Amino acid sequence: MHGPWPDVSTWGRMMPGPGAPASASTIVAVLAATVVAAVSLPLDQPGLGWLITALAGGIALLVARPATSAVPPLVIRPARRRRGDQLFWGVATIALLGVGTFRAAGWLFALCLLTATLTFALAIGAGRSIRAMLTTYLMAPRAILRSLPWLVRGLARMRRTGNGPAPIRIIATLAVSVVLLTVFGLLFASADPTFARLFDTILPDLRVDGMFRWIFICCLAAPVFGGAAFLLAAPPDLTELDHTEGRKVSRLEWAVPLSLLTLLFAAFVVVQLVPLFGGDRHVRTTAGLTYAEYARGGFWQLCFVTGLTLLVLAGAARWAPREAPADRTVFRAVLGPLTGLTLLIVASALIRMQAYIDIYGLTRLRLLVACCEVWFGVVLILVLLAGIRIRAPWLPRVAIATGVLALLGLAVANPDLMIARNQVDAPVGRIDVAYLSDLSPDAVPAVIELSDARDRSCVLYHLGLTIADSDWQAWNLGRSTAMDLIGNGAYPMDPDGCAALTRSGA
Repeated sequence: MHGPWPDVSTWGRMMPGPGAPASASTIVAVLAATVVAAVSLPLDQPGLGWLITALAGGIALLVARPATSAVPPLVIRPARRRRGDQLFWGVATIALLGVGTFRAAGWLFALCLLTATLTFALAIGAGRSIRAMLTTYLMAPRAILRSLPWLVRGLARMRRTGNGPAPIRIIATLAVSVVLLTVFGLLFASADPTFARLFDTILPDLRVDGMFRWIFICCLAAPVFGGAAFLLAAPPDLTELDHTEGRKVSRLEWAVPLSLLTLLFAAFVVVQLVPLFGGDRHVRTTAGLTYAEYARGGFWQLCFVTGLTLLVLAGAARWAPREAPADRTVFRAVLGPLTGLTLLIVASALIRMQAYIDIYGLTRLRLLVACCEVWFGVVLILVLLAGIRIRAPWLPRVAIATGVLALLGLAVANPDLMIARNQVDAPVGRIDVAYLSDLSPDAVPAVIELSDARDRSCVLYHLGLTIADSDWQAWNLGRSTAMDLIGNGAYPMDPDGCAALTRSGA
């Protein structure tokens, strides 16, 4: 197979499916995880329910196996290294979804949720190459469709053999449990006001809109858990993708254009040596040059150059021959300098951004772009290390892992609080009140330190409007901390003036 994607026959070999129907424990685990998701998952905001759902799904998938298997699938087919990879990506998925328990910034959780779909696919497929990772994504719809008859056959087997509770008995057990908990819970709630408040908090929403929410989440969660259980019960064989390389080209076909590109990079770095790394001194000594012009002048172009260079390096790794010693020498001689020069451009972009932040302050976009540039630099260093051994099957996974760890590190650093502290520490008159008001409740611990009473009152009032009473599913440390700090006393001294201030800035 030399094409970029598997053909039909290859799909069949990679994804044969379990030879036996789903086991009773698998069916019960998928059902339990779906119920937990329906009860816990808050769809409209980050919260504790996302972490609970992730943990329930992880536990359910650990027991997923065919009915004839006596041990979980993670010890059936994959080698020890593969099991370690799956464990790492599984823990990373739970950690990413757990960010919503601690941080209230919706944009940050959206990034974590998007990244969690990638780590979840890697935990299921454990592919090593880029093609294997992307193929796992493409397998998801097929696995979801095939998991339904697999689970149905498991239910039928349970009825025939009596191995495990029949579906009607499972439903009856759940119904009896709900009735008992409701009756005794109501009695205890009527006996103690404190317990009554706790009981009201944990009691599921039984209104019509709440029931529709339950049904909607079940329709989303059940196929996801079922499809993942199907793949884990019979892990896809992606070794053919991991060990298949593209058609090689001759040495001149790739070395000549990339050598010319390296010379272009070198000429640019030499010509722009002072502007690239001059920073604050270059701005002060250049007539008519402002910090905004210095930071923006070519910054985005340099970012695109970095991203395109990574694609060029990936293409060279796929199509450049490396069997003969001469091929390996040329490979290192061309790609090594190109990677090193790209690292210099990454450093320049970071210096420009830091100069801009020092003058105009930190924002979400500036912080994200800086983090992306740092990640690009780390990947380029990994490329240089990979060039020592020429072959580096670990590179795609390690590059993605560093990106995941960087995102988790950003969540630990609490970006909205960092941005707010940077704004609060700015000189008086340079504080962007409108931007502070647009941050999440994570920023409240810094906002309360604003020296201007009017600005502080307006921002806290605006942030307080985003903190509404919510159920335990949406509990969040950032919102809880902000609520404790704001309390009920954050009211603007001049409501009309405050509204205008938070719209246009100070």
